[in-house]
Amino acid sequence: MDHRFSLLFVFSLVIATSFASAADPDGDDVIIRQVVGEDHQLNSDHHHFSLFKSKFGKSYATKEEHDHRFSIFKSNLRRARRHQQLDPTAVHGVTQFSDLSPAEFRQKHLGLRRRLKLPSDANKAPILPTNDLPTDFDWRDHGAVAPVKNQGSCGSCWSFSATGALEGANFLATRKLVSLSEQQLVDCDHECDPEEADSCDSGCNGGLMNSAFEYTLKAGGLMREEDSPYTGTDRGTCKFDKTKIAASVANFSVMDTKI
Repeated sequence: MDHRFSLLFVFSLVIATSFASAADPDGDDVIIRQVVGEDHQLNSDHHHFSLFKSKFGKSYATKEEHDHRFSIFKSNLRRARRHQQLDPTAVHGVTQFSDLSPAEFRQKHLGLRRRLKLPSDANKAPILPTNDLPTDFDWRDHGAVAPVKNQGSCGSCWSFSATGALEGANFLATRKLVSLSEQQLVDCDHECDPEEADSCDSGCNGGLMNSAFEYTLKAGGLMREEDSPYTGTDRGTCKFDKTKIAASVANFSVMDTKI
């Protein structure tokens, strides 16, 4: 079967407060779902913070820094509880980022170091009818979305956006959900914006999703995640193997959405 297909994708910048679970010494997960709706006493917050420090190997140089991080941690727990109440279907818990403020997380981990700009020759998707659309539809329920991935401290969010869109489109074309390699894009994609010669995809130093698709078109496709696992670093060497291409792109268009 020819895995090439035309791809429509939406540029989305999502700043997500993502809290996963932290394990207690007995192996049970401590997630915020268990504490939603309760006003916790200080000792309970200390307990969660102790589990957090143990699980993620956190240590702080001074008592002042420890107390500062504990204060941020409690604020993040309160935010998680509020978000859990707004959407009971979500799961909010504790991750390695739970002692960072939103501003610190954006600065250290989002990796968007340039303005999002589409080339003037970008294909524009036609306006599609929106009548009779379901009021509630989740592609996760239909097998089109891979599990959540962790980009770490590398500014490679652009590569995850590109693989996420391609994974979903590949599923629609083949009915097979394949996790694709962000590391290939980080290591091999140095595609530049035709209007800005010095604006190129630069691994952990940022990039753009449309440039990532231009690279994928020229390279022939992307490998599986398992064939080029994500390291969260610029390895400096492209290890792309064309014989292991798992998904290809024949074309792509930009969808302009107004919500």
